[in-house]
Formats: sequence, structure tokens, C-alpha cells
Amino acid sequence: MNQSDFTRRLMLKTLAGAAAVAATGRIPGISAAESKPLKVWASAVAKVGAKDWSAMQAKAGTPLAVTAKSARADEAIQKMVVGDGNRLFDALTDNGGGMEDALASEKAIVPLDVSRIPNFKNILPIYHDGGAAADTIRYKGEVYAIPYISNADSMAYDYKALGFHPDSWGVMFDSQFRGRVALQNDFGPTLTTMAIYLQQSGKIDIKNAADMTPGEVKAVCQYLIDFKKKGQFRTFWDGFQNGVGLLASGEVLMSSCWEPVALVANRKTGDKADIRYGTMKEGHQTWNNVIMFSKGGRRRGADAAYYKLANVYLSQWFGALTLKTFGFAPQMRNVDAYMDAHKDTFNDATRKVLNKRLADKSARYAVKGNAWQNVFPKNIRAYQDWWARLQAA
Repeated sequence: MNQSDFTRRLMLKTLAGAAAVAATGRIPGISAAESKPLKVWASAVAKVGAKDWSAMQAKAGTPLAVTAKSARADEAIQKMVVGDGNRLFDALTDNGGGMEDALASEKAIVPLDVSRIPNFKNILPIYHDGGAAADTIRYKGEVYAIPYISNADSMAYDYKALGFHPDSWGVMFDSQFRGRVALQNDFGPTLTTMAIYLQQSGKIDIKNAADMTPGEVKAVCQYLIDFKKKGQFRTFWDGFQNGVGLLASGEVLMSSCWEPVALVANRKTGDKADIRYGTMKEGHQTWNNVIMFSKGGRRRGADAAYYKLANVYLSQWFGALTLKTFGFAPQMRNVDAYMDAHKDTFNDATRKVLNKRLADKSARYAVKGNAWQNVFPKNIRAYQDWWARLQAA
């Protein structure tokens, strides 16, 4: 992202009076008399082991005070750069690719000493210097973030109804499925995914599906508008439960979505359907989520507590449970060995399912056309404008 573009967009948002979120939700069991808790601003998928943060706190061995975080990247950046985020929070999770660069460039987060994170030795090789995901945790060569989940987003589909396993995004545009297809109501993943399909299938000449020119954005949206006008799409889904409901009810036969949507929908259908999550030959949007240490956290001396929590995120315990609970990819090696050694939590049937899930992820990550998530494309205004036209069509 161009630095001046970032600053200009940020200040325009500020001058327009965009609101910041500051609602606080502390975890139970932390009293004022105890040592200062690490103040964390995090999404719900950043915890495993319990419905609240108690299991994460126990594993970290440090008190945690957690505030629920929204899914909007622009809101998070405004709060941390020009709002009160650094006063309120010691650590925060991101909202997708590029936030660590944006926050580091504005000195809202600080570089990390990975020697203080014992489990960093287990991090996947893709995060090593020169690896495919190395830049997603670094800014100007320094590590600023620790990854805790990742995935390659694909298509969920009802195998029982279709009778075959789709291996191409092109099936979404087959007229026999008119009105039975859903797309995510978010221009980031949807336009990137559709650009990957149109690029790799040779339908539109696109140089970089993750950072399109205005002309490329227009071409992708016009392609989708044509099909929308024909009634190809049942809806553009918003929110996790909406995504689940569309698949579980049978209202749609296929949907672009996060993997947990497919897993939960399948549990809800019972024997009525068989919701699977496919591997598309054209490619997928790959992404990760990270946890960062704020400038305010360092000023308050919260380093030790942050590093304890970061160490949990790179533990096989967290990796195995996030794979089981949400279907997200672990960020460390030897998760399979951990599951084999903990058969009380991962019985034979569970390990079989989870090892298959890992294998499927490996297949998705290996597809040539994959593109990394980019929440700050250079021509974001074109994305916003053409997305509005698509929704209005």
C-alpha cells in the first residue's frame, strides 16, 4: 500500500467523523487486585479451549482482559492510529492482509523479539525469511506480528444434491444452478476470488488478482453483474449465521465462504445434506490472521505478558484445537504428532477427519492461481465504487 494513499484515506475517514469502537468486555475471573492483565483487542476466532478466554489465559499463565473486535480493517486502523486504541489495548489481532504494514508504518505497533517466544521455532517454513508468507508478519524486514490462523478460502457445496465434487469456480455460473448460488457480501474476498477464476480461465486479462487496476475491477464486476441480472445468484450473504443458514436449509447448493461456515452447516443438516469444502483448480484467496503488540503496550511494560500469549498461539495445543474447532490451518509444525499423543482429546475418528482436513488444505495451498488477501488494494476506491454498482444491479 502506498504510504501517502494510506495517510490520506485515513485522515479523510477521520475528518468525516467515522466512529471508533471502544466497548469493553473483560473475561471473568480477573480481579483488580491481581497483576495487571494483558489488554487484548481480538476477534472471537482467536481463542480455543473454552467459550470464554479462560483456557487461553490458563495456557498463557498471565491474566487477559479481552475486548471483542469488529471485522472492519479501516475501523481498527483508525482506532489504533488516530483514536484511543493505543491507550486501551496492549495487543490486537488484525482483520486481514496488510494491516501489519499499515500499523507499523504509522508506529502504532512495535517490532517483536522472537527469541522471547520459545514456540517460534515451530512456526511453518512459509514464514521464514524468503518464505511465501514471510512478508505477512514483517515490515521492512522486522517481525511485527505472530500468525495464529490461516486458510485458503474456497467453495462450500452440497455433495448429496449435486452428485459430484466441483473443482472449478466456473460451476457457479452454470445455468442449471441458477438461483442456487451464493457469494459473500464483501468486495475483498469475493472480487479477489472471482478475479482468480477469470484470470486463470483466460476470460479476463488480469495481472494481479489481489491488487487490480480500475479497469480490471470494472471487468470483473461487469461479468458478475451480467450473471446477477440473469438471476444466477440467490443472494450475497452477510454474517456467519446467514452463511450457515443458506447452506443448511438447502436454499443454495453452493456458496463462496469461510471453511467454518461449511463445517457448521454440515453439522446442522444431519442426514439431509452433505456439505463439503472443495479445492478449486483456478485457485483461492489465501490469508492469515496475526496478533500484534501495540506501542501503548510496550510503553506500559506489557512485553512479558504479550510474549506468553504469542507463545500459546504457536503451540501445537492451539493449532490442533483451531483445526478441530474452526477448520482453520495451524501455523506450526507437528500438529499431527500432537494429536497422536493426546488421544483423550483427539480419538481415532477425530484424527482421521482432521488429518484429511490438513491434507485438503495442503492441496488448496498448492494451487498455482492462489492470491494472498490484500485489504488495502492500491485502487480501493474502484473496488468500492464497482461493488456498489454490483449490489445495485
